[in-house]
Amino acid sequence: MAIEMMRTHVLLPRDVVEEIDRRVGERRRSGFLAEAAREKMEREDRAQTLERFAGWLKDVDVPGWETPEATAEWVHRQRRIGDEPAGDDRSEPV
Repeated sequence: MAIEMMRTHVLLPRDVVEEIDRRVGERRRSGFLAEAAREKMEREDRAQTLERFAGWLKDVDVPGWETPEATAEWVHRQRRIGDEPAGDDRSEPV
């Protein structure tokens, strides 16, 4: 599937263009800028999603999430559980 390209005129500070060219070369400038724009849009999408759902669970009683400290301990506990070896029946070779 071919990507439809569109020519556009964009003004950028000279130092920015020179740095892009130094990093990727003049012939790859458009691809670099397209990728940078996509990354920026994805960050903005994530920020909007986080803002929309901020506080979503504030009225839900979740054991272990009472305070930021309790939440951090809950996360550490879950990670320790994930690192523990499986029960006796699975820890020995078959």
